[in-house]
Formats: sequence, C-alpha cells, structure tokens
Amino acid sequence: MPKFDMLSQEELMEMSPLQLAYIGDSVYDLMVRSSLLKNKSKLRLIHLSVTGKVNAVAQARTLHKLIPHLSEEELEYVRRGRNAHSRHPVPKSATSADYSAATGFETLFGYLYVRGREDRLKELYALTEID
Repeated sequence: MPKFDMLSQEELMEMSPLQLAYIGDSVYDLMVRSSLLKNKSKLRLIHLSVTGKVNAVAQARTLHKLIPHLSEEELEYVRRGRNAHSRHPVPKSATSADYSAATGFETLFGYLYVRGREDRLKELYALTEID
C-alpha cells in the first residue's frame, strides 16, 4: 500500500471526517481489490466481488462486525464519520442509516491510513474476511 506522510495530531484534527472518509474509501477499495486479485479469477468476477464489498450496505454490515474490536479512539472516528453530512444524496440501494455507518467505516480506515497504522488496517481487514 502506498505510504502517506503521517500527519500530526493537530493536522489530523483539522481534517474533516468526510476528508478522512474520502481517503478511507480508496484505502478499503484497494485492500479489497488486492485481496481478490490473489484468487486469480477472471477480472469480471473480481469486479463483481469488489462491488459486492465496497458499497454502503456492505460497509455498514462490516462496521457492525468490527465494532467489538475497536478502541475508544477508533470508535470516536467512527462516530465523527457517522455524524458527518455529505451534500449528495444517499444511494438508492442504501438506507440513510447504512450510508452513515459506511461513512463512519470509511472515516475509520482513512484515519488509520493517515496515521500510518498499516498494521491496524491489516488487522481490521482480516476481521472483515471472517464470516
């Protein structure tokens, strides 16, 4: 995964939850795509698997699975993301609750990425793979 210049706590606090969610969505998408490429399936099957995991409903479900494993600090970023309000409408395939939870999930992944916590990202991602 590409390295991000770690931000100070002060710089991190200046970022909005939606900025963290923006990068977190990309980080999670890259993790899912990288993981699925290892299966050596046809690209169309990989794409369908990715879109099945990287969407608001699936991310909300994944967040609920991760909640018991999160620290208080991580939960705070999830809360910040859930409470952030984007200016675009909720996708038709999701409820507003799903969309808010997915934004919290993405904010968490963005936060961990900009803090340089690749180890924790991998740990949480591994938990998402357990059914």
